[in-house]
Amino acid sequence: METRFIEATNNRRNWGKFMVAQWSRTEWERPAAMDGAEGMRLLRGIGWAHNQLIVFDLQTCEGAGFVLGPHADPRADLAKHRIWVCPLFEPFLVWLYAQRQPIAIQKLPRVVQLPDAPFEMSGHRRPGPNGEFPSS
Repeated sequence: METRFIEATNNRRNWGKFMVAQWSRTEWERPAAMDGAEGMRLLRGIGWAHNQLIVFDLQTCEGAGFVLGPHADPRADLAKHRIWVCPLFEPFLVWLYAQRQPIAIQKLPRVVQLPDAPFEMSGHRRPGPNGEFPSS
């Protein structure tokens, strides 16, 4: 797996710390090991796509896989995953989705300026698609 740590800020009011990860070529080619799955490439066989990245919030210790592309919607994707995020996760994800595809994560900057991101005092857990929160 290839990873890149990226920090984000909105004029030094909030500080986001993220790991962006993508599967290596070796991992893409790894075959499934289960009987009956011979010949299947594991990641492709279970639905992973080359334009999918893992974005992990280093502060909250939560993240998810996100499929980037022309019709991707960061807000809808966050609602689907219901992860606990720092204040800059959504603005960072919006920025990441806007990057030229395919993304070479090692070429992404180490620091991202998000001057229009609103200031928030703390992170929060994302509600689900219907506004509900997961049960404890």
